[in-house]
Amino acid sequence: MSLKMLSIDCRNADAEPLFAELREKLSPRGDVVSEAGRKRTIELFGQPLTPQQVVEKICGDIHERGLSALLEYTQKLDRKELTAETIRVSAEELAEAHAQASEDFLAVIRQIRENILEFQTAILTKDVTVKRQNGDAIVELRQRYLPLKRVGICVPGGAAAYPSTVLMTAVPAQAAGVEEIAVVVPPTPFGAYNVDLLATCHELGIQEVYRIGGAQAVAALAYGVEGLPRVDKIVGPGNLFVALAKRHVFGEVDIDSIAGPSEVIVLADESANPEFVAADLISQAEHSPGSGVLITWHPPLIEAVQAALERQLANLTRGDLARQSLEDYGALILARDADEATRLTDMLATEHLHISTDTPESLLAQVQNAGAIFLGHYTPVAMGDYVAGPSHVLPTGGTARFANGLCSNDFLKRSSVISYNKSALEQDAAAVRAMADKEGLTAHRASVDIRLDE
Repeated sequence: MSLKMLSIDCRNADAEPLFAELREKLSPRGDVVSEAGRKRTIELFGQPLTPQQVVEKICGDIHERGLSALLEYTQKLDRKELTAETIRVSAEELAEAHAQASEDFLAVIRQIRENILEFQTAILTKDVTVKRQNGDAIVELRQRYLPLKRVGICVPGGAAAYPSTVLMTAVPAQAAGVEEIAVVVPPTPFGAYNVDLLATCHELGIQEVYRIGGAQAVAALAYGVEGLPRVDKIVGPGNLFVALAKRHVFGEVDIDSIAGPSEVIVLADESANPEFVAADLISQAEHSPGSGVLITWHPPLIEAVQAALERQLANLTRGDLARQSLEDYGALILARDADEATRLTDMLATEHLHISTDTPESLLAQVQNAGAIFLGHYTPVAMGDYVAGPSHVLPTGGTARFANGLCSNDFLKRSSVISYNKSALEQDAAAVRAMADKEGLTAHRASVDIRLDE
């Protein structure tokens, strides 16, 4: 079966509509439903609701009825009967999973944790103090950073187990000094009943793990239910319903981003190995859904990568899933030159950007929009996904144009601290009076005058 992947030749005048179509497909949407999804929604809710409407109903019910609604949705959506006593993974279960995990696996977890902690601690923002002194007048200005008290982490558990997500979310929070971390993970064999995932939580010292997933888990974290106190921030990836739920509860709590399918752009020249490029495209497509886009200005590379994709897809266990993703969300783009290639890259504002060229640093300087950037032929995206140190929770769907990847600083809350003595107040009083008079806020002026009329 030949791979039917979108091909765009920017040397042709009609390339722009195709590129616009690609950007549209990669943008986050909350109203697209498959026929199977529509039937399932009618079965569960009695009407053909959109995903957004489903999320609003679930969040509203949990906000209104708390734990009872959470347990009902867990039974209805995950087909798992849980109680107030069994919804949380016990300390004994976490310890037992840790004891069952192989020592080799735990050694890898410790290695990755140290890599993440090293990087996330190094980039952590520190308090700043600015002092102004003019004679006896002293003004001290501080920016103070304190860790959030309580954070919720969403970990997927449908098609695979993701201990890496626990590491890439919890360790940056720990680096920032967050004391309370609550992990929610679906009640599935790849989720809350997965030994390796639970062992990872135990190894990191995470004591709160709950057997809930989807929009209902996000709502429980945001509003709090019996036995699960509300959090200050929710982070971590998930399906469309998780993403829409995070958007719905934003304002009640902070969130990291509204994430969509995983994606990569490989920006490649004639020095790139077609087999490497094909492997990079497939590695994100196998998330299913996932997007892999090649942008090059070297025409022979397009054909060589197509052939490599065919060979590799035929030999991978998730090859059929990756093939479908590449046909639905992938593209092979031939740019006129390197400058156009970087402009197209910025337009797509991808989650992962792999610059697979002879001189990647030169192109790096031309790129503005990307969640994480991988330089050179020997830095596949998998290094960032698993072991390097920056978090793999990154902006998707074109949001890298304005959004950032998760890091330790996202778990800090900043406050400004301002201190004036009387002499400093006297020096700046005229400016305050002028602004207060201009805006008609007489009490603002009076709060200064009353201190200086003594």
